[in-house]
Amino acid sequence: MWAGWLRLKSFVQDTKQEGTKQEGPKQEGPKPTDTASTGTGAANRPRSRPAEPPAGSAPPAAGQAGPGSAAAWRAVADAGAAVGAYLLAWAWLGTAVLTDPGPWLLAPLAGVAVITRAAGSVLRRKPRFSTPADRVTLGRAVIVACCAAETVVGLTVGAEAGPSPLVVVLGTAAFLLDAVDGRVARFTDSATAEGSRLDTDTDAALVLVLSCAAAGKFGLWALGIGLMYYAFLAAAWFRPSLNNPLPSSTVRRVIGATQPAALLCVLLPGVPPPLGAIVLGPALGLLAFSFGRDVVRLERLRAGRASAAGSPTARAGTPAGT
Repeated sequence: MWAGWLRLKSFVQDTKQEGTKQEGPKQEGPKPTDTASTGTGAANRPRSRPAEPPAGSAPPAAGQAGPGSAAAWRAVADAGAAVGAYLLAWAWLGTAVLTDPGPWLLAPLAGVAVITRAAGSVLRRKPRFSTPADRVTLGRAVIVACCAAETVVGLTVGAEAGPSPLVVVLGTAAFLLDAVDGRVARFTDSATAEGSRLDTDTDAALVLVLSCAAAGKFGLWALGIGLMYYAFLAAAWFRPSLNNPLPSSTVRRVIGATQPAALLCVLLPGVPPPLGAIVLGPALGLLAFSFGRDVVRLERLRAGRASAAGSPTARAGTPAGT
């Protein structure tokens, strides 16, 4: 339960060294609109290799991009505040919903996994920094972490009764707040690729948590919605071409928003399993279609680049197409 604090402690030890670095955070463009099929605003592919920012993109707000230890300490403080907020929230929430100390200690481990991943995303930046939009996303990660802990409670203590209504309340709050961090990034002129990755991870965590709750009610097949994004991440380790950026797609964004919306609908109290299957089945099919289409597109891009690199013009050193 205190894993988040122990991890933060190790990061604090080397924070003072950030002031000696002479480079600021990457000056990336606005939050990519190429959103994905894993949740509202989540991308179909990992963003470990973000696209180059467009010309003329604005840097993060003053005090967040320049060298010095202030930005690094601010990042540590923001990450620590998110972990602390989750621990305090569960200390109150767990006492309200549980009386058995066993589940009270076990359930928050799921939330710890969510919040430490989000906090670690901020602390791993070189150099460290955080933006106003990152703070909104970290706040959303706190809600997702509480939702994860409450989902574990429902799957263990109240398995017969189905997911708790609190899961739907917390999930809906996190779902609606997804539109806020992007607007904050644009309003404060602090959009970064790192913030986009944090947002994507938080979206994917929300969909995974909701799919776990749905699996307890409708069957393990519902887990496919939440696990597909992570399967794509795993595949990208073996197929680096899957890391390449994709052009923006309205279809991808619509399918992405459909996943958490469908999960939240079927988790409402009183929804029978047949109706849940009618809603989740097409949602899972659309998600598989979206991922499959993008995999094919990325493979075609890889083949096209390989063909261009092997052409006589490219071997002669003349840019292709000139």
